[in-house]
Amino acid sequence: MPAEDEELKEEQEKEKSKKAKKNKADKANSQSEDDDDEKESVGSKILLIFVTLVIIAIWIGIFGILIKFDVGGFGSTVLHPLLKDVPVVNKILPDVQLTESTEADKYAFDSLDEATAYIKDLEKQLASAQKKNSEDASEIEDLKSELAELDKLRQEQADFENLKQKFYEEVVFSDQAPDIKEYKTYYESIDPDNAEALYKQVVEQIQEDEEIAEYASRYSSMDPKKAAAIFDSKTMTGDLKLVAKILKAMSTQASSDILAAMNADNAGKVTKIMEP
Repeated sequence: MPAEDEELKEEQEKEKSKKAKKNKADKANSQSEDDDDEKESVGSKILLIFVTLVIIAIWIGIFGILIKFDVGGFGSTVLHPLLKDVPVVNKILPDVQLTESTEADKYAFDSLDEATAYIKDLEKQLASAQKKNSEDASEIEDLKSELAELDKLRQEQADFENLKQKFYEEVVFSDQAPDIKEYKTYYESIDPDNAEALYKQVVEQIQEDEEIAEYASRYSSMDPKKAAAIFDSKTMTGDLKLVAKILKAMSTQASSDILAAMNADNAGKVTKIMEP
């Protein structure tokens, strides 16, 4: 019995020893699996952090390129005033050339005398500008007055033309006008010398009228400004009576257009000569 108990006891010890070894091996395997899981989890976290950092770096690079090339003006207008004095960071800022001076730089004076001199200079410029404006206003008023006078002269000439046409219709070419034979009888009844002189004058007048009519037709067909330039020339202003005769031989509209385009002084003199 004691030998059997001893054997049984040894078997139990062996069984316990096996179980202990098995438990130890199981614990070791479990610990190894936990370590593997922990290592895998740490690796995943590191990879995630690395990918995140890469993405952030890419976006920072893109943002830096946009700032450097001043896309949309964000770099020059917003970031440049804020970061221009920050070392290293200001390297990514776009190159900005400041062309506009500040009010302080524009009006910076070293002394009160310089500021006073500058103010006096501005006052002189202001006075000169005001004088010029006054002269311009005066010239404008003179031009308005000349235009009003020309309009008046144009209207007077138009009235004269109407009156002349009415005279021709009612007196010279009317049914009550003298017969041409009566003119013949009249010339025959007067002194021969006087008749000859009057005849020469009439012939000369007719020739002159024909020439004037030809001139009038020629200048009427021209551009009013070109005709006015010719009448304003030294050659024609020396004989304003001839200019007046030519203009009188034209239609009212043609002569008015030319007068309006002529020098105001010459136009006034010619109109005065043409006055009926």
